[in-house]
Amino acid sequence: MTETINAGRTFIQVLVNTAVANLTSSYLWFALTFWVYLETRSVLATGIIGGSYMLLVAALGMVFGTIVDRHRKHQAMIFASLTTLIAFSIGGVLYLLFPEEALLDLGGPWFWLFAGIILFGGVIENMRNIALSTTVTLLVPEERHANANGLVGTVTGLAFIVTSVFSGFSIGLLGMGWTLLIAIVVTAAVLVHLLTLTIPEEKPHVEARAPIVDVRGAVSAIRLIPGLFALIIFSTFNNLIGGVYMALMDPYGLELFTVQAWGLVFGVAGTGFIIGGLLVAKFGLGTNPIKTMLVLVVVMGALGALFTIRESWLLYAVGIWLYMVLIPAVEASEQTVIQKVVPFTTQGRVFGFAAAFEAAAAPITAFLIAPIAEFLIIPYMRTDAGEQTWSWLLGTGEARGIALVFLAAGVIMMVIAALAFLTKSYRSISTTYEGTKESVPATTSA
Repeated sequence: MTETINAGRTFIQVLVNTAVANLTSSYLWFALTFWVYLETRSVLATGIIGGSYMLLVAALGMVFGTIVDRHRKHQAMIFASLTTLIAFSIGGVLYLLFPEEALLDLGGPWFWLFAGIILFGGVIENMRNIALSTTVTLLVPEERHANANGLVGTVTGLAFIVTSVFSGFSIGLLGMGWTLLIAIVVTAAVLVHLLTLTIPEEKPHVEARAPIVDVRGAVSAIRLIPGLFALIIFSTFNNLIGGVYMALMDPYGLELFTVQAWGLVFGVAGTGFIIGGLLVAKFGLGTNPIKTMLVLVVVMGALGALFTIRESWLLYAVGIWLYMVLIPAVEASEQTVIQKVVPFTTQGRVFGFAAAFEAAAAPITAFLIAPIAEFLIIPYMRTDAGEQTWSWLLGTGEARGIALVFLAAGVIMMVIAALAFLTKSYRSISTTYEGTKESVPATTSA
């Protein structure tokens, strides 16, 4: 009983530490996006930044998963935080060495280096998220996994609120330089606190000639579970439309609000994360998390199609809030299934593979949609022909081109998620989940 209580306390400390780390990296990433768009007014630039972030997540997901499986989770978290601190510090040095005009020149090398090093520092934090998902299995009883994953969604939402509000005000009132300094200081504090924690776990066994990036091990673990690959594919549905939001949500919001107001509105809408996470923590995900996930993805598609149907700040804010209420349950559904059906010794690689596969979907849509929206759809919707064709459905306004993209993406998402219910893979993974006993680590000795 005492060991269970101590493990629970440790999990909460790790959860909060990871939340603050994610808050800081997201704070700087949001700030970079706001800063670049306000200075350049380029939808293409924000699409490149968002797409590059997800592309790095996809490229490094398997690396992160392999590291997590081959090292104690605490060591993996320390490595991630230290690397982030170094990356943000290099970004700070670049900001001091070069004028803002050079750092904002999309055709010059310094923009790519400056944005790239900040994005890398943010991406490396995803290793902590993979490690956190495995610590749920390590420290939390199986019957509480869904609830614990709901708490992950709750603290993520809390961090999200603070991030968007702080990023908007930070760029609007302090500028990019002070924003960088704040991120560096908080990242250092997170690392110091992490060093004081202890996560009980035996050192993982690693084969002598194991590959640096164990793709084969991840694929083998996934193939052993009927329908698991289908679950990962189902989870990409949200990411596909997420790439559209990544490229266009901030430009749309910044057309309706000042940067400070947009950060505040996005932060208030982010309370949906907290509500959604608390609902999962309280009620769980039902007897079939896969079914829950797909139903919610259909609803998310409907919200994405409708929240810009008119150029209304209230409609946009409420739509984002409702969308965010659903995100924790969708993410927790996948995590809960993997934590139960995949052996603990390979969970890091499976989570890493899933993160890489799912993250790859967002850059595809972000890189595809950003130039199409900027050079084709937005100019078309500003013509008389475009307005006459679509005003009955989308109304009139400066951002109707973006609204048309959101509408199409939402409808496509609804159709794909609905069709997933008819597949054999959906039935297979549902049966596998219902028939699998608890998967736990062999021991949690220090």
